[in-house]
Amino acid sequence: MISSKLFEPYRLGPVTLRNRVIRSAAFENMATHNAPTPELEAYHVSVAEGGVGMTTVAYCAVDRSGVSFDGQLYVHEEIKPAMKHMTDAIHKAGAKVSIQLGHCGNMTHRRTCLCTPMGPSSGFNLYSPTFYRGITKEEIHTIVRHYGEAVDFCRECGFDCVEIHCGHAYLISQFLNPTLNRRKDEYGGSLANRMRFMNEVLDEVMLHAKDDMAVVVKMNMTDGYRAGMSMEEGLEVAKAINAHGVHGIILSAGTVSRTPMLILGGAMPLKTLAHYMDPWRFWWLKLGLAIGGRIVIPTSPYHELYFLDWAKRFKQEIPDAPFIYVGGIQSRKGAETVLNAGFELFQLGHVLIEDPAFVNHMKEADMDYKSACCRSNYCVGRMYTLDMKCHKCVENMPRKLQKEIDKAEQVNASLNHWSK
Repeated sequence: MISSKLFEPYRLGPVTLRNRVIRSAAFENMATHNAPTPELEAYHVSVAEGGVGMTTVAYCAVDRSGVSFDGQLYVHEEIKPAMKHMTDAIHKAGAKVSIQLGHCGNMTHRRTCLCTPMGPSSGFNLYSPTFYRGITKEEIHTIVRHYGEAVDFCRECGFDCVEIHCGHAYLISQFLNPTLNRRKDEYGGSLANRMRFMNEVLDEVMLHAKDDMAVVVKMNMTDGYRAGMSMEEGLEVAKAINAHGVHGIILSAGTVSRTPMLILGGAMPLKTLAHYMDPWRFWWLKLGLAIGGRIVIPTSPYHELYFLDWAKRFKQEIPDAPFIYVGGIQSRKGAETVLNAGFELFQLGHVLIEDPAFVNHMKEADMDYKSACCRSNYCVGRMYTLDMKCHKCVENMPRKLQKEIDKAEQVNASLNHWSK
């Protein structure tokens, strides 16, 4: 076994992690009727047994209006016993446990959130499709309060940490984005105004976190398109988040609505995405994917550590911020590269879907150890309809999907070869 900082404990606010690895808040789609299931618990226990310092349960809305999928959690009393059972099992397996708290804003449908979807301003969501309305000031204050109440709820459920989602075009990110936020009041216009909702949420979260709950924040370094939040604005957002005294800031990028593959790297497997959709409920979306899928969901070039150069700029310009790296760690060398760049913690997603014991395998192997995940993104295309799963665990894979997987893996292998 090679000695490394990777396997040393780390103090994340009031919580001590056994090593530097966090399972990212990758959507599992393993809730039923918005409640945790034995499958959700079993997956996170397997990741805990596999060696992570902390695993993150995703995604939990702070109230019903913030739910974007039926397979998501939201804060309500009825799920508390199952949540406590899950956190107890994860702790028994040796890991700490976090939960991502957020609100989807306009990225939902009335039949899912049971109300008219809300955003900073009114508009039309092409993906549902549905109209959404601008949120009122009174509703802003209510949602801010719900974030604080959600922290208390998570503490009672046994969570060690909360991750506040300020990226990827969920509600807080929608306020930060000048295209989506066209408000004329104190919550719109200048970046300082667009950050106001985020700042109010973080004030409330830190008040409720007290001295026994760790708080990390996921943010966008950039939204990844011309009219979105720029990287220069992202740096100012990071400074504002850091000023709240949070214990970690996760540096991501991209939006689920305009640049989803910037978040993940590579190409969306469109055939997989369409294959699992209900043909009666989503016929229009399946047709749209067939006609213009690559225009709506453009490919982002994939290579290992695809966010590292951007993340290093943030670290250089805000050296005192507790940044957490996420983005394409596929190997022991990749993990060591991130730690050597000055990041104390990093998050893993895809590799822990392919192999929940990836961390233990890194610990037992030499520096050349690599994940067998080849980033076809099949798990991503599948999880919008079914539970998160690696294609290697699927029996009787349709031939057209296997061809798509093989092609994506060949392209990614070529890109990683030439990037070395």
